[in-house]
Amino acid sequence: MSDYNAPLKDMQFVLTELAGLAQVSALPGYAEATPDVIEAILEESGKFTRDVLAPLNFSGDQEGAQWADKVVTMPQGFKEAYAQFVGNGWNALSGNPEFGGQGLPKVVSAVVQEMWQSANMSFSLCPMLTMGGIEALELYGSEEQKATYLHHMVSGRWTGTMNLTESQAGSDLAAVRTRAVPQGDGTYKLFGQKIFITYGDHDMAENTIHLVLARTPDAPAGVKGISLFVVPKFLVNADGTPGARNDVYAVSIEHKLGIHASPTCVMAYGDNGGAVGTLVGKENDGLKYMFVMMNAARYAVGLEGLALGERAYQQALGFARERVQSRAIEGSVSSVPIIRHPDIRRMLLLMRSQNEAMRAVAYVVAAALDSAMRHPDADERIRQQAFVDLMIPVVKAWLTETGNEVTSLGVQIHGGMGFIEETGAAQHFRDARITTIYEGTTGIQALDLIGRKVARDGGAALNALLGQMKETQASVAKQSGASFKALAAALHDGIEAVTTAGDYIVTNYAKDVRAVAVGAVPFLRLLGIVSGGWMMARAALAAQAKIVSGDTDSFYPAKINTAHFYADHVMVATIGLAKEVVQGGASALALDDAHF
Repeated sequence: MSDYNAPLKDMQFVLTELAGLAQVSALPGYAEATPDVIEAILEESGKFTRDVLAPLNFSGDQEGAQWADKVVTMPQGFKEAYAQFVGNGWNALSGNPEFGGQGLPKVVSAVVQEMWQSANMSFSLCPMLTMGGIEALELYGSEEQKATYLHHMVSGRWTGTMNLTESQAGSDLAAVRTRAVPQGDGTYKLFGQKIFITYGDHDMAENTIHLVLARTPDAPAGVKGISLFVVPKFLVNADGTPGARNDVYAVSIEHKLGIHASPTCVMAYGDNGGAVGTLVGKENDGLKYMFVMMNAARYAVGLEGLALGERAYQQALGFARERVQSRAIEGSVSSVPIIRHPDIRRMLLLMRSQNEAMRAVAYVVAAALDSAMRHPDADERIRQQAFVDLMIPVVKAWLTETGNEVTSLGVQIHGGMGFIEETGAAQHFRDARITTIYEGTTGIQALDLIGRKVARDGGAALNALLGQMKETQASVAKQSGASFKALAAALHDGIEAVTTAGDYIVTNYAKDVRAVAVGAVPFLRLLGIVSGGWMMARAALAAQAKIVSGDTDSFYPAKINTAHFYADHVMVATIGLAKEVVQGGASALALDDAHF
């Protein structure tokens, strides 16, 4: 089994040098987010995740969440860990101070959230869904709903869920059938069943607040007829305490490939007279409101890909240092630790370099979200939001697809022992597999990217991003040494590849959407790899500046070397991916259905 130690040095480097923590702290409302405060928060989070959450990861996976008689019981230790989590204020970190939150920047919350996910992904899914519900209610809830729910949800005493999917609908929310019948007193009674509801029931919190998509009796068909409702597990008394049990129950939990300690519930609404709920916002606008939760969840799920990749890397590195097997290829008298073998080093650096690239992309996007929300200049808010909108599908899908690759490499480095559950390497691989499916599959994210984020604005947001990349590439090209030469060449080729593929999408989307859609996932992967290469180039420049200033910390030359490796081993895929986007449509669509 592996321990988890948060990579604080790299986290703080990315926060400071790439995400611009100083600029984020200067935004209105973030004055208390000073470097010393953030450093203390990250150190304490590192201790909590190492000492409290990480030790429950393997045992929770082995025991799993249990369901009996419509009640879900969490694995041993989870309830106590959650009480400590709430008591220490972790759930309230980025919450609105108006509702008891600490009001810290989203980028700081992202760093801490990565730690939760690395330490114990199953545990982390509970606060992740709660945070999305908080955001949706803050933006669209009534004053009464905010007063009733938000203080409790921000503190974490009450948790939240997102109820979208039904068995006949899947990702097609137009097919949602759950009914909401008005009662004439401002409440509704809901009837229906939802599936795949993360933490739909559990015993860690005193109440669970469900946000549920349903249709009112006169609603139009399709997505235009979906409304959003708040349905608490326990109805809330006038004094704000949980009261009578509502008619919503977990009727089963799924038996899954991974995340065994996270209860994935089938929820039944209204089997005994109707589940009482209240409407959020206006009727038939529910999908718009739910997308607030979905976008927050998509970013958080992207972090899961990074987080599990980091946990897998730490375990694989520890194993490679300790496992002695075979003589060195250049010749040695006795067997050596497998970290000496070239292919093991290649795999470890594939894991490490991609983790570092993912971390940089994720934190920079979170910092841009802070600016989009709080920057005093309206034009700058618009510019930052355009960047965030472009990058959210990349964060969600590229990070999770890469996380799957990285955790798979972790199993491979362990050899046969990686396939044995007792080592723990397999759990990271199993847990990661859901991340490319959660909150919209990779294919759905890619279609969103090419359609809504590239073709719709004629490539404006993409071209703005490429402009920033070109500035970095020019700076890298001015540096001396083999590493910077490789970085400059790789980033140049990557920018050209994204430009070629992006131009193809913009030009042909309206003409032949099916052919363009064939290349949607390759384009998303291309943009993710090049965005990661851009971040690694920026990191190398920042590290070089530290070295020039006289800093002798070995972290900085190692960062440059890791960026060089990323250029040589990851960025080389960009030209091929661009060709796949531009040329791949015809052959993919040539066969009719009968020939498959």
